[in-house]
Amino acid sequence: MVHFTPVSAAVGGLLIGLSAALLWVAKGRIAGISGILGGLGALRSGDVAWRAIFLVGLMAAPLLYGAAGGALPEPASPTNPALLVVAGLLVGFGTRLGNGCTSGHGVCGLARLSPRSLTATGLFMASAAATVFVTRHLIGA
Repeated sequence: MVHFTPVSAAVGGLLIGLSAALLWVAKGRIAGISGILGGLGALRSGDVAWRAIFLVGLMAAPLLYGAAGGALPEPASPTNPALLVVAGLLVGFGTRLGNGCTSGHGVCGLARLSPRSLTATGLFMASAAATVFVTRHLIGA
């Protein structure tokens, strides 16, 4: 890690935990991004507004941070854009297959001591470690 900043990482983690706890207490809902986004398609009465506000806030946060003078990183990817699209589709497939994403299982599910989330998070981490090993040590990307 070249630019690890423990204070900003800890503050970010606290804010994520706080937002997840507030959503749980206020709405009884889990702050899993794939579930929040997927629930917008159902269009159930009284369920759309909080989901839309949550997602708008998620997208607006870095813009507000930048407007307040925070330094935003320059987006840079040496990867082919088509490969990024395929990777995004695979992530979407995986979140559907796993009944949730890393935010839902890793942050909220583990906090609720969910065995399913413990299994899912362990599999996420093992897959990530295997992917890094293969790309860095076997194919040399």
